[in-house]
Amino acid sequence: MIKLQINHVFVEIAAGSTLLQAARQLGISIPTMCFLEGYPHFASCMVCVVEDKKNGSILPACSTLAVAGMDIDTDSEAVHLARKTALELLLSDHSGECLAPCQRTCPAHMNIPMMHHFIEAGQLREALMTVKQQIALPAVLGYICSAPCENGCRLRQVGGALSICALKRYVAEADLESNTPYLPPCKAPSGKKVAIIGSGPAGLSAAYYLLQEGHACTIFDKNAEPGGMLRYGVPEAELPRSVLDAEIDLIRNLGAVFEMNTALGAQITLDALQEQHDAIILAIGEINPDGMLTLPVAIAKNGIQIDRETFETNLPGVFAGGGAVHPGKMAVRSAAHGKSMALSVDQFLRYGVVSKGSDQFNLRLRKMDQQELNQYIDDQKKLHNISAGPELFTPQLDKKAPSPEAVHLEAGRCLHCGCLKTDSCKLRRYAEIYKANAQNYKGSKRQYVKTRTDHPLVIFEEGKCIQCGLCIRITEKAGETYGLTFLGRGFDIEVGVPLNESLGRGLEKTAAACVAACPTGAISLK
Repeated sequence: MIKLQINHVFVEIAAGSTLLQAARQLGISIPTMCFLEGYPHFASCMVCVVEDKKNGSILPACSTLAVAGMDIDTDSEAVHLARKTALELLLSDHSGECLAPCQRTCPAHMNIPMMHHFIEAGQLREALMTVKQQIALPAVLGYICSAPCENGCRLRQVGGALSICALKRYVAEADLESNTPYLPPCKAPSGKKVAIIGSGPAGLSAAYYLLQEGHACTIFDKNAEPGGMLRYGVPEAELPRSVLDAEIDLIRNLGAVFEMNTALGAQITLDALQEQHDAIILAIGEINPDGMLTLPVAIAKNGIQIDRETFETNLPGVFAGGGAVHPGKMAVRSAAHGKSMALSVDQFLRYGVVSKGSDQFNLRLRKMDQQELNQYIDDQKKLHNISAGPELFTPQLDKKAPSPEAVHLEAGRCLHCGCLKTDSCKLRRYAEIYKANAQNYKGSKRQYVKTRTDHPLVIFEEGKCIQCGLCIRITEKAGETYGLTFLGRGFDIEVGVPLNESLGRGLEKTAAACVAACPTGAISLK
């Protein structure tokens, strides 16, 4: 046994153990990407580095043997910088993206490819539930949304973006017309009460998500009927009031109470609301800053001043969003503000403070050239069984009562861009934790996006591979006939199957194990 200290705590461990093993014995977490218990050390990713405080050396914890008397720091400034640099170098040549362009450009970040997947499978209720995870008023927005998501659609480069907004409207209206429109489950009553001033898209959305958390919501509005700018700013010809009323009724059925003809500063005051409620949301729409001097919240140039991460105003327990802080006519942005405010208010009600958290890391793939895009489309067509032909490039849908067949065809045009392992990718998780900048070491060129689909269960995307070698060691230990190996040398090195064999021949027994071990989305289940 040898004795050393890690983060000022002494530990005894068997001779021949690594620093990673010693740290884990103390319950200290060290990030790893190229390490897998039971397999030889490789030390390629360098995100597991630690600092030897006696000489300042930066050492890979997964392969460095513990030595008696060592004084190791796993969380120093030098360690953080080294890990961040290692991640930025890995990201510099990473040809992949975390979210599909449509999902990234949607202000609500709705999982659009998943909606398309369910529509194509004929599972409209599941498609609607996917939409409502992020958007409380999908039918309404299906009529009036300016569809920024469609500007991000990759098929737009070849002549025809998907009709995403029309598909969203279709599943939402199909749900409204059913005998049992979807109502999300709500948690047990929390005993907390929230006052929401304004019944436009931001206020309605905030109520929809707060009610699911068990908080009582009362919506106050100066007008006779709820809807705000949706009712009083959008013509009936553009947004049928029957659709607006139907989606508002769903929020009412969740438990929202509406107090109409009640204006802030006239029938009610902020002080009175604060006495009677545990939190307040100001969703009063676009304001005239000069006319808000009587409201005791800080006013910025364009509206109410807030913390942009938490939506908190200068008054404790008072939040603001939508047009009141971001003037504009994009209802989907106001709806997205509503959900974000609900998340912050829920934290405030439960813990008394709102955690800012860290910005979610989303790698963006630079625009493909025509040759790369054509190959990408061919690969995705094979992977997702997309029919060949002009329907891939020509929009099939408008917003006026499309047929079920047209809806199915349109959803089937989706290329399902984005990563298949978004939620489990270690590269993304650590890049977020260490605030890595993917642009720091970017060159003028990158690897082409290449997808191998010649395996019945998995796909291999070479541009996402970080050459950690885990899959190679797994296939070698399992005795695969061909397995995987490193091909090429230097900067051109890549993982592949020897002798130009197919991926199916290389991963006859270990496909699932390689998927589970891969730290990125390079190897994933179809």
